[in-house]
Amino acid sequence: MKKIVFNLFLFATIIGFSQEKKAYQIFDKNGKKSSYEKVLKAGEKSDVVLFGEYHDNSVVHWLQLEFTKDLAEKRELVLGAEMLEADNQIQLNQYLDGEINQKQLDSTARLWKNYKTDYKPLVDFAKEKKINFIATNVPRRYASLVFKKDLVALDSLSVQEKSWIAPLPIEFDVNLPGYQSMMQMQGGHAGDKMPKAQAIKDATMAYFINKNRKENSVFVHYNGTYHSDNYEGINWYLKKYDSGIKIVTIATVEQKDLLKLEAEHYNKADFILVIDEDVTKTY
Repeated sequence: MKKIVFNLFLFATIIGFSQEKKAYQIFDKNGKKSSYEKVLKAGEKSDVVLFGEYHDNSVVHWLQLEFTKDLAEKRELVLGAEMLEADNQIQLNQYLDGEINQKQLDSTARLWKNYKTDYKPLVDFAKEKKINFIATNVPRRYASLVFKKDLVALDSLSVQEKSWIAPLPIEFDVNLPGYQSMMQMQGGHAGDKMPKAQAIKDATMAYFINKNRKENSVFVHYNGTYHSDNYEGINWYLKKYDSGIKIVTIATVEQKDLLKLEAEHYNKADFILVIDEDVTKTY
């Protein structure tokens, strides 16, 4: 009788595990299953964490917030994001310091349409814990200018405007695979305009990350995964500033199957966050 009861319990346990639904799985760069704990430990030992996201993915935004909270218990942090542009740093600081409220920030800064759901929790955590939050991205009008008139167009900007971008001239390597892929997606018709517009964003984000790093702290940066995938983009420019900098990269991908990392995502980052493709989008 005991054997029958045990077998029934074992059968029920197996059925329970088989019906378990997971929203995500973490892999290392070699496609081996990893864990949130290992990502957190790697973050503790780093100078910079580049947390690549899909902007509309609800799970990655939740994980960014949880990761930031947990890492803050272990290390001093500086936070920064692609989603806030350098010329809005004054307004962001005023909000963090309690000088203006959310409504005033909404009306004075160019916030993304999903700011309140996806990025406000991170900014509010920084406000609560008195953590610096850096608006790292180039003002979009200058990326547009580069796309229309090339990098040389930046030379004519005022001193004030140049303070919101990486120092000129911007180094650009058209042969980086990510930029080459971008050109191929454009069918070759736009030449190198699109990757140069991408490069001014990557270079500027790297510049403000490096500029605002603090000794004995970790700079956690939130950016579209394409800006740091394959150790390129922001990562490449950061290495130009400091070849010995310790960077942990996290890439986000979506798959139907969470059990195995698809081969195309190998070596995309130190950790690859695979999220179920059916997960709810925030917009």
